[in-house]
Amino acid sequence: MKSILTIVLSLCLAHPLIAADSPEETLVRYRAELAACRTAHGGSYDVPDVKFFLFGMGARAKLLYRDGILFDAKSGSELLRWKVRKEIIVPPDYAVTLETEDGAVITLREDSEAVWLEQDGKRTAVEGTKSPVKLMDFAGKKFPRVLRVLHQELLVNIVEAGPVPNFFVYEKPWYRDSAMVALALRETGNLDLLKPWILGLREPFDKNNKGETEADNLGQALFLVSLVGDKNHPLVAKVLAEVPRFEKTDATGKYILGRSDFADHPVYQTKWLKYGLRSLGLPDPYIIPKVADSYGALFWMDYKDQHVAGKDSNDRGPYPYLGWACDHFHGTKKSPLSNRDYPLTWEKNASEANYGGLRIIAPIFAEKKISPPHTWHAAEAFLVLLAESDAARDAVLPK
Repeated sequence: MKSILTIVLSLCLAHPLIAADSPEETLVRYRAELAACRTAHGGSYDVPDVKFFLFGMGARAKLLYRDGILFDAKSGSELLRWKVRKEIIVPPDYAVTLETEDGAVITLREDSEAVWLEQDGKRTAVEGTKSPVKLMDFAGKKFPRVLRVLHQELLVNIVEAGPVPNFFVYEKPWYRDSAMVALALRETGNLDLLKPWILGLREPFDKNNKGETEADNLGQALFLVSLVGDKNHPLVAKVLAEVPRFEKTDATGKYILGRSDFADHPVYQTKWLKYGLRSLGLPDPYIIPKVADSYGALFWMDYKDQHVAGKDSNDRGPYPYLGWACDHFHGTKKSPLSNRDYPLTWEKNASEANYGGLRIIAPIFAEKKISPPHTWHAAEAFLVLLAESDAARDAVLPK
């Protein structure tokens, strides 16, 4: 018969989210893995040195821990306060452990069931957080701890309105960002968290960029619907009715052309439309135009053989999701993660972001107009690292 110690050790090895090590030891391992990930890809990018952690993945209340205080992250109201002698934030364990001035040890920890407050041998769910999410440990992947943190940065930005890029600075979801979030959450079995929002969609365009009707939204809307519904969803007919006004025809065939991020991107827009149509089993009469498009490499999900080389929009500073997407398309490794333990992702100087919402974390984020974490960045990095791990696994499997 196995001893209890043997059973516990085997469980901890099989499930890295079960803490076999102290928080300090786990953090050391995470930092080593994070350094290796940065070295393998594009290094790091300076983000303000503010220690905080967000709780509330999926449909849960959003909580902010900072400097011994637990806040309601949406309202800014203080929920709990401790006089802290020592704190340790362990992002891949979704945990903050505190030692108070009177010697008590308190842990805030999030798991697949809820956010828990652990103290005096008792564990209590924080109000508003009992809602299921599917969490993976990514055992066997190349950077499992980094993947866990990127997954959390996606899940924590799902709010009642839908999946937003960063809930402090954006009130509404963007179809472009949301489609990438959906691609990532499909990999982890969490599409049910997006289902109510997707089923409620009725507009072909999100109109978040100064009210513009961006042509890529058409394909993104169709793709989103395909994940939880079918071609009978009310939005599908509305999208198809809008497509003709974007159609262009040349000697090679028909495609769409409009504006996305205030510029023409016919390759990117047509690829999204074709992808959405195919996802719903709808007729597709469109060809991908044989022109250079700076957004062409942002669409890496299919049609990679239909690409005209040109100057890519591969920003790896303020808009790092562009660089990660181009890396995914070209197979390069040039894009950074933040230089902090958490968050790993960000966006900077976005025209439609309300950076004042970040003052609850620290005024410096509003002053520098930088919003960590950011879901498009998290999704692109997550999907690159996941694909990289799968490619490495396939390379060693017997043919």
